[in-house]
Amino acid sequence: MDGPRLSAAPLDPAAPLRGATVVVGVGGGIAAYKACELVRLLDKAGAKVWVTMTRRATKFVSPLTFQALSGRPVFTDLFSLTEEASIGHIQLADRADLVILAPASANLIARLAAGMADDAVTSVVLATKAPVLLAPSMNVNMWSHPLTQRNVQTLAALPHISIVGPGDGFLACRWVGPGRLADPADIVEAAASLRTPQDLRGRRLVVSAGPTQEALDPARYLGNRSSGKMGLALALAARRRGAQVSLVLGPTAQVPPPGVEVVNVTTALQMQAALAERVPGADAVIMAAAVADFRPRQVAPQKLKRSRLGGELTLELVSNPDLLAELGHARGDERRPLLVGFAAETEDVVRNAQEKLAKKRCDLVVGNDVSAPGIGFGADDNAVVIVGDGGVVATIAGSKLVVAHGILDQVVARLG
Repeated sequence: MDGPRLSAAPLDPAAPLRGATVVVGVGGGIAAYKACELVRLLDKAGAKVWVTMTRRATKFVSPLTFQALSGRPVFTDLFSLTEEASIGHIQLADRADLVILAPASANLIARLAAGMADDAVTSVVLATKAPVLLAPSMNVNMWSHPLTQRNVQTLAALPHISIVGPGDGFLACRWVGPGRLADPADIVEAAASLRTPQDLRGRRLVVSAGPTQEALDPARYLGNRSSGKMGLALALAARRRGAQVSLVLGPTAQVPPPGVEVVNVTTALQMQAALAERVPGADAVIMAAAVADFRPRQVAPQKLKRSRLGGELTLELVSNPDLLAELGHARGDERRPLLVGFAAETEDVVRNAQEKLAKKRCDLVVGNDVSAPGIGFGADDNAVVIVGDGGVVATIAGSKLVVAHGILDQVVARLG
């Protein structure tokens, strides 16, 4: 008997769900209403979404709702002449690139663990060779019950089944604890990972991102224009490719990706301390943060008022530690972990990147022209040149997620 059919690698790593046929199986639970948002997000990501529902699920949300959101008929009845004629559970199972069960109730999980195929959802799951993503949702006591845990472990042991969630919090039954359906955006992200080659599985990466802020007084600071978008894209791409990611993140309005360890810092000295804890044992360190070169020698304890300063202010600055150079010079002869630096330049990008490569003892340096329109600080796109010991090794342009995957391609090639 053949093993589970794995999804084909996406042509666009930044959009792994685009063009994929995703079957969403909706179980009977109050969280079924969240599956509506899940279908919407999958459709927005470019997936071709089909929905199948248990009979109990139709008590919570009408099939018509999912038909309107997906633009396709909804499969609810194994014995329906119209549904079997237009879809057919075997045909639906065969065409699926991925099956997502959300919410997966205790009842649905138990029936699947027992190998039952007694409704539309379980029949598709047992008939498909596609990866299956299970998103449990139930009362906290039902989730913690030994029988439920046994059933979950039975399913999790199968090579083609993955589990996302459940979350922890206030439940519809008024209990507090684990049992919440994972956020629909997190389910979509887990689905994207299943559609992405796992060439960084088993690797641990440390990524720094965002600016640092150096206080002048309780109200003001020295900073820079970095949004953190490039570093967050790298963390997201690495996580999708299976890496364990620690993200050392400066102050930013951007939302970190799910599934990564986030260490929030403000100053260069705080970032230095966070890196010192997490770099040992890492396979690669990618320094995408825009670390301030200087900080005020003294921080005023009270807000500096113009009326008290006579209209003028002289600042005395001292150098911050060069975090990239510290990491580069601290490595042993084996030059591990792999070190990737960034060079945000306004001129002579390749030359400046090559100089930084040698001076900071990096393996790779990613250079980009931050003065160019549309690819500078805060932009959604980027255009970079990657230099190594042999000169320019890659030139990449596109969304920051596309660029992130291009950078990681070079990292993977060097990690071996």
